[in-house]
Amino acid sequence: MEWEFAVLDMLQNIQNPVLTKIMAFTTMLGEAGWFWILLGMVLLCTKKFRPCGIAVLLALVLDFILANVILKPLVARPRPCWIKDTVELLVRVPKDYSFPSGHTMASFAAAGALLLTNRRLGICSLILAVLMGISRLYFYVHFPTDVLAGMILGIFCGFAGVYLMKRIPVKEK
Repeated sequence: MEWEFAVLDMLQNIQNPVLTKIMAFTTMLGEAGWFWILLGMVLLCTKKFRPCGIAVLLALVLDFILANVILKPLVARPRPCWIKDTVELLVRVPKDYSFPSGHTMASFAAAGALLLTNRRLGICSLILAVLMGISRLYFYVHFPTDVLAGMILGIFCGFAGVYLMKRIPVKEK
């Protein structure tokens, strides 16, 4: 855990107003997964992107169950900002546990689903997902291993969402 605090402390040392605005915007997009849910809903509205939307929403459901219902309460890992409460936080202090990073996991779940259903959207989403994970470290609310686990588990949920989407019977009209 010592190396994880070293990484977080290093990120604290590079904070500046411009980077903080970028990271704050990025982390806000991940609040409660609203951006990814909205994107999935928008994709559902067109026939061309409907499979993408279904895969994203299925991935997010799997992500929610795995991260918020099972892992966070089971692991019950304190957040770094709870342990080192002298660090000045630039975001509100989260109330739920740290492992895995929900922002990161939801982002990689959506990005993983998009990567398998629409390469261009998937690549753009992966870039945003990476920034999302970094933002959680930047704001001292997750350990690096929380973000790494969120990436891996999120990609798994994304791939599972695509797998399930392909098994849903579709009526042609």
